[in-house]
Amino acid sequence: MKPLTATSQTSHTAYTKWAAAAFAGLLALSLSACGTVKQESGQKLPLTASQSPLPTSSTSPYKTLFKSVVFLGDSITEGLSFHDVLDKANVLAGAGKTAEFSLMTEDIDDLTGRNPKQVFLQLGSDDILWPTENPKEYSLKHYKSLITKIKEKLPNAKITILTVTPVTEAAEKKEPRYKHIADYNQGLKELAASEKTGFVDLTSLIQYSADLYDSDGIHFKAGYYTILLDALKNEVK
Repeated sequence: MKPLTATSQTSHTAYTKWAAAAFAGLLALSLSACGTVKQESGQKLPLTASQSPLPTSSTSPYKTLFKSVVFLGDSITEGLSFHDVLDKANVLAGAGKTAEFSLMTEDIDDLTGRNPKQVFLQLGSDDILWPTENPKEYSLKHYKSLITKIKEKLPNAKITILTVTPVTEAAEKKEPRYKHIADYNQGLKELAASEKTGFVDLTSLIQYSADLYDSDGIHFKAGYYTILLDALKNEVK
């Protein structure tokens, strides 16, 4: 989501100097403490990190299944390659990435060069923290432009929007703007409908499983990513 903590994966995407300066203020916000997620009585818990061990690189079925796919997103998405669940060729992501920055950097050219059959987009977790009067409106405007550009460059590629993942109570308490995640995700759902793209709500994957979170309550342990890809298998073109 936000620029990474010491316990989270490191970014592989280089930003311009002025962009790095713009995000300097967000770096401090990423130091969230470990928290817990509410567990409602009667709720069926999804798999936990310990119940879903990562396959080794040589035996991973995900690298084959998602070989024609590219995930474009921020540091949450970057965990797919950081934890070696997918190859770097299938992940175009980095800490602090927003919809606007994907438009301004070389992401579109990079994505076009990889020529995927399907693109999963997972942006917004940094967008909702952007210091503007209406972060949601500002972000979704650029998100729409990003989708339009991808359609122009990759007219045959299927595009699927993934929601912003929830954070723990402790992380939300430390950064109150995370309270707007659900509202932002509703905006993504409406955007997907208007742009005729796919849409997958990831909230239920980790809503009641605190042990999937890294210590900052924002990023995730390795086991989360196998759960994610299992949930997306039927979405693959």
